[in-house]
Amino acid sequence: MQSKILLQQNFEIKGGDFINAGESSIKIRNILKDIGIDSDIIRRVAIVAYEAEMNVVMYARHGKMHLYVYSNKILLKIEDRGQGIKDIDLAMQPGYSTATEEMREMGFGAGMGLPNIKKNSDVFNINSTIREGTKLEIKINLNNKNG
Repeated sequence: MQSKILLQQNFEIKGGDFINAGESSIKIRNILKDIGIDSDIIRRVAIVAYEAEMNVVMYARHGKMHLYVYSNKILLKIEDRGQGIKDIDLAMQPGYSTATEEMREMGFGAGMGLPNIKKNSDVFNINSTIREGTKLEIKINLNNKNG
């Protein structure tokens, strides 16, 4: 049985906007802190939200991040309109990156984004279509409950 959504928030992410990159993940962290979520859970959510947000900024024209808080889990859904990922298995390998030289000069593109998302998620699903975009669904359980 699906538990009831306690809180829902949506965030717009603009591709290429490195100046405002990270704002959505900061807002999510603050929301979770304000509602009393455990600090270890907040840290994990902040990591996955930031990595997902940066991937949208770096590789897509625009995207949306949806935060859903349930009594037993936090769910993040990210969808972007962008180039898509040609080889998801390769992209999941630590250190693999398609970042441009400019992105690397700004300190991005170490190839740890998707691996960090997977490492900090209890459930991580990714779907991508070339020249259309990518969708992520990330679940982090609360209080070691499955849901």
